[in-house]
Amino acid sequence: MKPNILCLVSEDCPPLLSSYGNSVCRTPSLDNFATQSLIFNNAYCTSPVCGPSRFSLLTGKMPESYPPAQHMRSNGNVPKNLTTLPGILRSAGYYCTNNEKTDYNCNLDLSSIWDDCSDKAHWKNCPKGVPFFSIFNSMLTHECCVFSTVGGVIKTEDVIVPPHLPDTLQIRKTLASYYNTVELMDSQLGSRLDELKSAGLSDETIVFYYSDHASPMPRSKRFCYDDGLKVPLVVHLPEKLSYLLPYEPGTNIDSPVSLVDLLPSILSIADLKIPSSMHGKSFIGKDRKLQKYIFSGRDRMDERYDLTRTVRSENFRYIRNYSPHRPWGQHYAYAWLSESYQIYENLWKNEELDEVQSKFWKRKPAEELYNCSVDPNSINNIINNYKYKKIITDMRSALDNHMLSINDKGFIPENSSTEISEYNKSSLFYPLEEVIELAGRAIQRDPKETQYFKNVLNSEIMVLRYWAAQGLLMLSIEGLLNTSLLSNFNSEINPNIKIILAETIGHAENTDLATEYLLKFLNNNLDNRIILQALNSLTYISPQSDLVLPNISKFKDSSDPYIRNASKYLYLNLIEEYEPSSKVFMFNPM
Repeated sequence: MKPNILCLVSEDCPPLLSSYGNSVCRTPSLDNFATQSLIFNNAYCTSPVCGPSRFSLLTGKMPESYPPAQHMRSNGNVPKNLTTLPGILRSAGYYCTNNEKTDYNCNLDLSSIWDDCSDKAHWKNCPKGVPFFSIFNSMLTHECCVFSTVGGVIKTEDVIVPPHLPDTLQIRKTLASYYNTVELMDSQLGSRLDELKSAGLSDETIVFYYSDHASPMPRSKRFCYDDGLKVPLVVHLPEKLSYLLPYEPGTNIDSPVSLVDLLPSILSIADLKIPSSMHGKSFIGKDRKLQKYIFSGRDRMDERYDLTRTVRSENFRYIRNYSPHRPWGQHYAYAWLSESYQIYENLWKNEELDEVQSKFWKRKPAEELYNCSVDPNSINNIINNYKYKKIITDMRSALDNHMLSINDKGFIPENSSTEISEYNKSSLFYPLEEVIELAGRAIQRDPKETQYFKNVLNSEIMVLRYWAAQGLLMLSIEGLLNTSLLSNFNSEINPNIKIILAETIGHAENTDLATEYLLKFLNNNLDNRIILQALNSLTYISPQSDLVLPNISKFKDSSDPYIRNASKYLYLNLIEEYEPSSKVFMFNPM
């Protein structure tokens, strides 16, 4: 009989076990579990937020391959016959259950791929003689836990505040509270292990413990540093299956792995064929393959647009920021429910942060490189250090090749015709290699490229025009654009590009005129993502309040939470009543 497979998942949780070197959190159940298991020191998710990351767990594919699955809280357009982990296992005779959390960021019919997907789902309901695959999700450590205080044995003086965060009492309270929540999670998942043991199934079951992404603290979740991407991955193999990974229990494994590798790894365990279309590689069993690089990225998170791609080796992380004109610290209404973000922004506004802590509130560099073996908090960007030239060259090349190999569609504006059609599979409409080259030139913000970008605005290919417009926008924000784009705006027909050109005009030429243009997208466009893009651009051109306020009031009752959040934040800033503690996020319409 094939082995049972049990997955224990803690939401929004970095590696906080003693086996990972943590000396603050109290996790006796998982600590004991780890001593009998294999610990992967370098495990990473594909995206630093739940939806896109869980898409990879479900499909074994990168979310940016199925737009808009790479955007938070979207509905990736996938074929009905898309290969999924429970789908394959059920076809092989497994009973498959998922308890409580789904959030797979795509339009799959979940009832058709699971035997049971509910808060009551359990392997105990498995028919006799049938192997099971069961997932249990602990929500206790989800980001929402840092919006309130959880008491426990860990006190403010026990925690270590990372150097990129201000060492304040409130930050310490949040960290202590979060660590106490981790202890509750440990007890909850420990009870799942006890259930397995009591049923006499421990010797028949492979157990995985992991998280969908890392910490909910500021500059962690939603961001492409190890703080947001590094996850625990602990794998327990019964003695009779120990040959699947030839290490002694309690061994720490340094080879990098990704959560996109989990699906092919489970298929390998079950002795099932791994589809060649999988982006992940098995890290266990006869198909085991060691990898040099692991890839991740982020696109729209909540109501804010950003685009980042990153590659991690055992010791280094290389990051390419395709939205360097935006700061890391864009306002995310949901995240700002945490007092940690509120106090962090207040200290920034009051000029009370040091250079390292202030970085979060400034615009990004085009590229970053960190030696994580000596700089685990990613503080010292060594991208310009000649000593690391070969590493930089190799990681740049690895990232480019990866994006090409998966046909990364994150460069296509959200909800554009190219994104939602078959066009994105054709080099005639989406010449990805050319797009990557153009976007790479754009992020360098070199004014010598101005005419080149203007020339590309005449291209018949929408995505090329879009990134040429992005290049001009980046130059305008740096004060380096000395040419008019009014004629280009008037001749452009694509709304995604017109929004970018309008914002560019707002920075470089005429704010009132740009405001007038952008307001038309609020009043005349029924596509919520076009409206959201226009709201984001309006936020950054500092328009006259009397022009904008009458046009955004109607969004206070929008059914789209991101439009509500973006419009309310803009509204509060325009009437000069915004404070970091302002409650922008609402679960229901304002």
